[in-house]
Amino acid sequence: MKPIVEKFNTEDWEQVNQIFIEGIRTGNSTFTKLPPTFDEWKSTYIVESCFVAKANEKVLGWTAIKPVSNRPVFVGVGEVSIYIGRNYRGLGIGSLLLTQIIDWSESNGFWTLQSNIFPENIASLALHKKFGFKEVGMREKIGQLDGVWRDIVLLDRRSKKNGI
Repeated sequence: MKPIVEKFNTEDWEQVNQIFIEGIRTGNSTFTKLPPTFDEWKSTYIVESCFVAKANEKVLGWTAIKPVSNRPVFVGVGEVSIYIGRNYRGLGIGSLLLTQIIDWSESNGFWTLQSNIFPENIASLALHKKFGFKEVGMREKIGQLDGVWRDIVLLDRRSKKNGI
């Protein structure tokens, strides 16, 4: 199996959503409890930034950027989401996708990428740090998931090309 990364297209939606549901079920990927509709998902992310890793037409994981704010001053700052199917974790899919999203962001004027990760999600923290994301803080008890207050680690990555 040699995965490739390509632009998301609407035919990928069902598989992308299934991977998102798997992330929800881990309890360590998102505060979201219910999967979004396709229209909700599309309105959350910058559609041009959505990429999937595939092998034999099977989506193995996906990544996308959403704006952190609608204020013009923050137009070059985006929050990265990355989800890997449960059967494909630890196989380098995350590295392929993060490489693609960073390259895309650099070519599209982003100067800061950020990610909010539960501290229990050790694999995601390690992946982001491998690609130059730095821990900038811990947001303690920022939200509740199933009635339990949860922390998130805030990481960011500054472009070496944009905003310098």
